[in-house]
Amino acid sequence: MASDAETRAKEAFIDDHFELAVDLYSQAISMDPKNAELYVDRAQANIKLRNFTGTGNLSPHFDGCSAIANEVDVIEIDLEAVSDATRAIELDPSISKAYLRKGAACIQLEEYQTAKAALEAGASLAPGDSRFMNLIKECDERIAEENGEPPNQSSNQTESSVVTPAPELVDRNVETTKDAQLVASSSKAKYRHEFYQKPGEVVVTIFAKGIPATGVSVEFGEQLLSVTIDVPGEDSYTFQPRLFGKIIPAQCKYEVLSTKIEIRLAKAEALQWTSLEFSKDAMVPQSIIVSSGAQRPSYPSSKPRKVDWEKLEAQVKKEEKEEKLDGDAALNKFFRDIYQDADEDTRRAMRKSFVESNGTVLSTNWNEVGSKMVEGSPPDGMEVKKWEY
Repeated sequence: MASDAETRAKEAFIDDHFELAVDLYSQAISMDPKNAELYVDRAQANIKLRNFTGTGNLSPHFDGCSAIANEVDVIEIDLEAVSDATRAIELDPSISKAYLRKGAACIQLEEYQTAKAALEAGASLAPGDSRFMNLIKECDERIAEENGEPPNQSSNQTESSVVTPAPELVDRNVETTKDAQLVASSSKAKYRHEFYQKPGEVVVTIFAKGIPATGVSVEFGEQLLSVTIDVPGEDSYTFQPRLFGKIIPAQCKYEVLSTKIEIRLAKAEALQWTSLEFSKDAMVPQSIIVSSGAQRPSYPSSKPRKVDWEKLEAQVKKEEKEEKLDGDAALNKFFRDIYQDADEDTRRAMRKSFVESNGTVLSTNWNEVGSKMVEGSPPDGMEVKKWEY
């Protein structure tokens, strides 16, 4: 059974309160230090925060490196997310998500060999998950670039270093690959997507009605977008393109509305994207020419047509206006807006008061709560009880 701290950590993560989620997951880990899932979840929250500043000496042990590559020296990696993912793998080597988190984090550190080893170990546990294959392909390309080799040369070397399996195993692998490709192609056609761009931003819209926010997972890489939609009773939808240009993951964000999922990608360079996805045929992007007048964004579509921008803008504003929140959703949005616009002392006060009061007090005054323990303040007619473990 999940602890109260773990439950509140998941809620904070869903509400994009990643710093609070890390604090609450740390509380949950202190109560259950052998729970590998908690480390996996905290690693994901750290990746969202881009916490690449923690220091630790990580032994490969069974972290994906020793399982596939030869023995390596002790690795010094300044990365909290990698440390959490490695700890999760040590506790439970069968969790594929732990290898995915470690691989994604190592790619951000440009540790492509380590990332590839972890991803290959995870792919063996989840052969139908296309996220591993896409990230492994990206690692191969980056490794080839570092070695000054053509991308296919790196792939050939990798293939030649692998012992050829028995014929019956080859047949099974081919069937598994075909099945994975069929699943990927069918899921990609499930929801329609479009994009338009500004000088410093690309806006991707996935038209999916009535999808709960808890069923949507979006991750940003240096040149990778990963969107997963899980609806009970339906096949999982995955959209994971390698983007035309590089983005700034920390400045990217997304919002789940009633009729669509809107994703805003912050461009690393003010370049004109000729497509959403990377293509070898369009390796030299065109520079954006900013005129003195108002510039309308280009909006590529699957079908050539003339776009009425005034009508489109009016429709978007109407949808956003009709997207009204009430009850807990409205209250959560109110507190989220306060947190996002607040200074560091206000954020510290909100986190400290919320955690120490078990979610019954939310203060924005650091001078008031910073030097003392915040006691719980239950609603009228209720009382606070401490659980004994």
